[in-house]
Amino acid sequence: MVNPGAITWAMSPQPPTGPSLGTSRQLVMATYKVTVATGDMVEAGTINSISITLVGTYGESCQTTISFLFLPGKVGMGIGTKGTRAPSLLVSLVPPQGICPFPQKPFPPLQERSLSVHCGQDLGPIVLIRLHKGQLFLEDAWFCKDVRVAAPDGTLYRFPCYQWLEGVTTVEVREGSGRTHPKLVDDKLQILKEHRHRELAARQKAYRWKNFAQGWPRCLNVDSIFELDSNIQFSCIRANSFTGSLIFQEASHLLSGFLLRCSSWNSLDEMRTIFSRTQGRDIVPEYVAKHWQEDDFFGSQFLTGNNPIIIHRCTTLPLNFPVTPEMVAGSLGGGTDLGKELQEGRIFIVDYKVLEDIPTGTIYGRQQYIAAPLCLLHQGTDGLLRPIAIQLSQTPGPHSPIFLPSDDEWDWLLAKTWVRNADFYSHQLLTHLLRTHLFGEVFAIATLRHLPTCHPLFKLLMPHFHFTLHINTLARSVLINQGGVIDKVSTGFYWGALGSPGNPGVYWKHGAGSGVTYEGLLLVVQRGLEQVTYTSLCLPDDIRDRGMSHVPNYYYRDDGMSLWEAIESFVTGIVTFYYDGDAAVSGDTELQAWVMDIFTNGFLGRTSSGIPSSLQTVVELIKFLTMVMFTCSVQHAAVNNGQYDLGAFVPNAPSSMRHPPPSEKGRAFLQHFLDTIPEVATTANILVALILLSSQLKDRLCGPGELQEVPTRVDVTTFGVTKVHVAVPLQRLLGQYPEEWFTEAEPRRLIRAFQGRLEEIRDRIEDRNQQAELRYNYLNPLETENSISI
Repeated sequence: MVNPGAITWAMSPQPPTGPSLGTSRQLVMATYKVTVATGDMVEAGTINSISITLVGTYGESCQTTISFLFLPGKVGMGIGTKGTRAPSLLVSLVPPQGICPFPQKPFPPLQERSLSVHCGQDLGPIVLIRLHKGQLFLEDAWFCKDVRVAAPDGTLYRFPCYQWLEGVTTVEVREGSGRTHPKLVDDKLQILKEHRHRELAARQKAYRWKNFAQGWPRCLNVDSIFELDSNIQFSCIRANSFTGSLIFQEASHLLSGFLLRCSSWNSLDEMRTIFSRTQGRDIVPEYVAKHWQEDDFFGSQFLTGNNPIIIHRCTTLPLNFPVTPEMVAGSLGGGTDLGKELQEGRIFIVDYKVLEDIPTGTIYGRQQYIAAPLCLLHQGTDGLLRPIAIQLSQTPGPHSPIFLPSDDEWDWLLAKTWVRNADFYSHQLLTHLLRTHLFGEVFAIATLRHLPTCHPLFKLLMPHFHFTLHINTLARSVLINQGGVIDKVSTGFYWGALGSPGNPGVYWKHGAGSGVTYEGLLLVVQRGLEQVTYTSLCLPDDIRDRGMSHVPNYYYRDDGMSLWEAIESFVTGIVTFYYDGDAAVSGDTELQAWVMDIFTNGFLGRTSSGIPSSLQTVVELIKFLTMVMFTCSVQHAAVNNGQYDLGAFVPNAPSSMRHPPPSEKGRAFLQHFLDTIPEVATTANILVALILLSSQLKDRLCGPGELQEVPTRVDVTTFGVTKVHVAVPLQRLLGQYPEEWFTEAEPRRLIRAFQGRLEEIRDRIEDRNQQAELRYNYLNPLETENSISI
């Protein structure tokens, strides 16, 4: 029961009076209209009691009960995380495209509850609310979307929440606006200062750093996904999509017999049978299988493949790569020579020195090998890149010949395959793992530790960290940990647990497809971090630094620059809206602590990296934020989405090599080649991982205006009203912000403008792809997720 006359003062024992308010205030009954929205994801509702307290600058209301039955807002499907609730309705959904349905739980279309909060007097501007969750008999967590409060004078206050309430708890939520709200800055409101400090203190306790390995970026101090806070775990839909895809792929390859064969492939043609079974995803692998031996295709992958950041223009040959003009004269064409081509900028180099002397292990009892090659490429008059010289070690000499296109066919093909194997390691461990996943986690942890929810940069950045801590924790506990998949190469397989707290007990047998040992993995990433620079993380600077500004057919650069500029424009609008000058940037102590945390724990305080430890100007802040958002969305898409396409045909991206690099020419032949690349079982195992990593996993139900047609049989009756809703899972793509953290009009306008610009980029990419024999679609905004979540 609400006591209308009850009120406790937030600021002082008496209601504020005097000149600052204009006139003394009279105690007049005030009624606030409150609307509370639950989330629309699976299991968001609750049967526990929910109540609310409003906090204004003049005082606070009584705790007012909202509901003892708070249900979510959409009819959906999926496995829930809260096993205590039994479904009370019957829903039957027939999944599209033959996908096996998961257990279904219905949700009545009741998303919001409205109530009136009566107070003995006007509370003043509402700056804070408290949501209280009680418990009746069984615990039933609740996900709150947001709360809206209409004051007696008509002012509407919005409180974005977007978090789970678990157990018996009270959660405080700040009013969402940060600029257009009346000038109530924290240094004048003690209650807001205290709330801000409490929130950050709690976050810094919950999100602690730890060392995973010497010389690596630091990571979240948890040992498994079951220790993660509910708000950063996979959603039910995401977990089901992840484990379901993995189990399906494993079963497919197991039933077809590939996982049971530890022998070499019988022929190159036989290798194509493994991806021909993956219906709908065999188009690009078929193209690769037809063209992988061609020098043109080999060179193009440094521009449009999975590792497009390692090539750079060569103006002077390295001393340890003694290519002579005579060696490559036939590859350059008439009327020119090596010196002239170097001078005119048509020679490029790829160097895998980072792999030198990396320890290797065994797979199925057989020793594996790794090389640290150098590869020289030439841009022909037709604009295409072609390899013209390959050395398979960093030390020249009689046992490290320089292979040339004029050599025997199998010698040259094997040399190129060794480069592709080195590129596999460089891509997976450095370009992909280090430069997106590990850095993305650093950015996420620092944001949680130093930027409170009310901070505009928290609102800007958090959508780009969605599920990153979950997927990285999963990788550390199953894939790259000591005793994990990579460390178990000697056994040939490894049993590990996957899933989420709401979907435990899912186990999978994943073959060891990599020849590098656990110690080798640690060493490669350590070396890679030592070479990372701020320039290399900022695409425009990186392209200039590598001399790649004018190379034709470099679609990673073209599409990436379009997206960088779109993100930069969006960030510029947000930053200039909230920061009125350089002094506001340099004086933002939370921002400065955030940048220092990234510098210290992500880049280990290495000043030679050029990573800033502070930001002093608006321009510096815009660039840094653009880099963070680009890394966590566009860059990850560029190096992740094509893994299956370009790696399904194993000779194009072999994950291990079973013979040492050739030390002389004239020894290679077909059977030797087949006995060098991965055997059948290893190929099948690595393929399971690649198709999962490059899959488009869903993680949310569609929102208003996003309903999709699927065959259904739905019979839902709620409170006597029959309704039909069809909501299928969707991804979170770049530019999509289902959580409306920003409440002001200008940021919302900027988001719409950003989305419009992304649509223009999408159209340009799709128009170009219509004319292409092999599409480059990995940076299409429709293929680019907002965060690193796979």
